[in-house]
Amino acid sequence: MRINVLVAEIGSTTTVINAFQDIHTLCPKFIGQGQSPTTVLEGDVNIGLQGAIEDLRKKLDVDKIEYDEMLATSSAAGGLKMTVHGLVYDMTVRAAKEAALGAGAIIHKITAGKLKRTDIKKFLEIKPNIILIAGGVDYGERDTAIYNAEKIAELNLKTPIIYAGNIENQEEIKEIFGESGNELYIVENVYPKIDQLNIEPTRRVIQDAFEAHITQAPGMKKVREMVKGPIIPTPGSVMEASKLLKEALGDLVTFDVGGATTDLHSVTEGSEEINRILLSPEPLAKRTVEGDLGVYVNMLNIVERIGKEKLQEELALNIDKMIEEHQPIPKTAEQIKFVERLTLKAVEVALERHVGKLRHLYGPGGKMTVAEGKDLSNVEYIIGTGGALTRLPNRVEILKTAIKKNTQNMLLPKEEAKILIDNDYIMASLGVLSKRYPEAALSLMKQSMGI
Repeated sequence: MRINVLVAEIGSTTTVINAFQDIHTLCPKFIGQGQSPTTVLEGDVNIGLQGAIEDLRKKLDVDKIEYDEMLATSSAAGGLKMTVHGLVYDMTVRAAKEAALGAGAIIHKITAGKLKRTDIKKFLEIKPNIILIAGGVDYGERDTAIYNAEKIAELNLKTPIIYAGNIENQEEIKEIFGESGNELYIVENVYPKIDQLNIEPTRRVIQDAFEAHITQAPGMKKVREMVKGPIIPTPGSVMEASKLLKEALGDLVTFDVGGATTDLHSVTEGSEEINRILLSPEPLAKRTVEGDLGVYVNMLNIVERIGKEKLQEELALNIDKMIEEHQPIPKTAEQIKFVERLTLKAVEVALERHVGKLRHLYGPGGKMTVAEGKDLSNVEYIIGTGGALTRLPNRVEILKTAIKKNTQNMLLPKEEAKILIDNDYIMASLGVLSKRYPEAALSLMKQSMGI
């Protein structure tokens, strides 16, 4: 059988392959999904990829699978590890962090100001895939970014460097890294003026740099040879899909609950009323990743947050037994009930950490109300993706319950927001597909969500 496009999602534990047909027509189709364990530990992720293709072949009941194109997303071998270094945390560092997270990175270290010896020690332990240096508005402070660049160049890490700071430093940065062996990307400043974010250029370059250097994961060189199109980080692909859907439908929030993490992507400008009292700017597209909230690997963290006694009382289950018998994919009615409660807590906490809040300040003029963080009050659609929110029976109720939480002063979506589920579990694949075929990706996304 010949398939138009295969999209591989090479995860840290599972590799999934999604097959799409009639991609060049007005009616593209999702025709099947295969999966296999990811084989990083065997020293070659290509084994897992071939296993997923074989699984797809069996499910489609065909003798052989051939394809015109293969695209890929990857979070194998720890995903995209980054460190971010800026000047002032609330300004350039925050802007650089937003760019990195929006591109699908996992940030292992953030520094503000000049690098200290302890920072450099930690840095060497992390071995980041990409280093992002920012600092200073355009034509403002210059010394911190130059000092940090010199310290990083001395380490001889041969890691790609992105410079997204004060425009005046660009030639100096080129000089510093000119003979260091690091690949250097010079980008527009992420924070060119006070209270102005410019994160999209950096976000795009992070994905380009990731794609250029992804072959460092075991066996990814072979995958790179098979893939004709882009390879981007899996969370970055979910963000691309969310941005595409926002253009078609309106402001939205995407919850992606996985075994190890819970990601939340919001694509909204917020309301005019809140924007007028916002203390500092927020990006249109924002991602937060909660590395402690996963319903399999980090299940115990969520159990602890709820409390064993409370869980026992709510679910009428033996919680110790549930923990002992916990599996990546729940099978029994009891296991499903347990995972649904964990998922609800993961969604609630992720939303609480992501959403902005109103604050009341008191001064000589009396009480003044200001807003901090991301305003979700204009959100029209709540999207559920990831293993938990595409497969659990009560997935829609989980999302409805989470946004009903009556927490004072939080800028939450309104209860009228419509819930949509990525029923085919293909949103990450469609993000990378949209780089080549945006119309087809949007059509497939709507089909998956029953629109």
